[in-house]
Amino acid sequence: MSSDADKQGAPELAPPNDAGNASQEVSTTTSYSPTVDDSYGYYDDPYAYESNTVPAVREQAAAPPPPPPPPPPPPKDEEDMEEESMLRMSFLEHLEELRTRIIRALMGLAVAFILSLTFCNQLWLIVRAPAKDALMQLGVNPPNLVQITPMEVFSIVWVKLPLLTSVFLASPWVLWQVWGFISPGLYRKERRLAAPFILASAGLFVTGGLFAYLVAFRYGLVFLLGIGRGLDIAPMVTVSEYFDLFVNVTLGVGLVFELPVLIFFLTLLRLASPRFLLEHSRYAILLIVVVAAIVTPTPDIFNLLIFAVPMVLLYFVGVFASYLLVLKRENRRFPWKYALLAVAVILLAAAGVAALAILKYGYKIVPSWPFLIR
Repeated sequence: MSSDADKQGAPELAPPNDAGNASQEVSTTTSYSPTVDDSYGYYDDPYAYESNTVPAVREQAAAPPPPPPPPPPPPKDEEDMEEESMLRMSFLEHLEELRTRIIRALMGLAVAFILSLTFCNQLWLIVRAPAKDALMQLGVNPPNLVQITPMEVFSIVWVKLPLLTSVFLASPWVLWQVWGFISPGLYRKERRLAAPFILASAGLFVTGGLFAYLVAFRYGLVFLLGIGRGLDIAPMVTVSEYFDLFVNVTLGVGLVFELPVLIFFLTLLRLASPRFLLEHSRYAILLIVVVAAIVTPTPDIFNLLIFAVPMVLLYFVGVFASYLLVLKRENRRFPWKYALLAVAVILLAAAGVAALAILKYGYKIVPSWPFLIR
């Protein structure tokens, strides 16, 4: 009985339940330890967990947030990258570069001049050929030029003529020095045009000189010497007058043939555009006719057209070249297939007309202008 009473009066210990076991398992994985009671065993104190975790949370909340990462730099434009690649030079450095280029160009002219001295006699025979042909056509026999002063032949044949020849021979080298002076101010892509620029410029300059020698100068000379034929005036041409006229015509036409390169260069520097050139083409044609009238040695309309028509064609060639440059800048392509097809059709039509003239109307092909005679 006493034992049963003792059992009824004494408080029973709470048996460990599953929640206690779970709390024990959690306590082993967390940073707090459970509170121990001698009479009731183990139990979880929720305030102990709160007291352990709240300070850490508060410390995290009190800590300032990390600064945001700096924004990435904006992507550089292609033109900006090319501008960074440009050479920066002061005014004195530009003058020094200009001096160096001029000295190099003069050295090239000197080498070409020395080379031309070894062929002075052969060169003079080539230069004299248009005068000889013109005098023979006018019935002057012998068709010789006249020397007036003792130093006239020496100064022309051995000084001026080699100098003129050296200008044409050294033109690629001189143009290379010109390009070397202006290229630091161009973009990287535009610097790759060095070889086409030099070849085109030198080729057009030489082509202009050949056009003046083979076509313009010959017809102009025949016209000038034949004016006084019906007036009982015998032509007598001095060496100095003839050579001065020859230099003016050949150099003038050679420089005029640089018109496409000038137009392309203005477009390269963004000083002109194909649309602007086409819209103001009538003013350009008027200026070309005025220049042709100045360069032409004769006042007749035929020789004026001989100079003006090629210059107008060269103007539109330069506009086409500038248009190709603009297309390349805009990453567009020109329809070369259709253009070449149109050129082929035109050439076939011209060949058909020439064949018809030869086979049906009895024309013959000759090596000089107008290339077809009856």
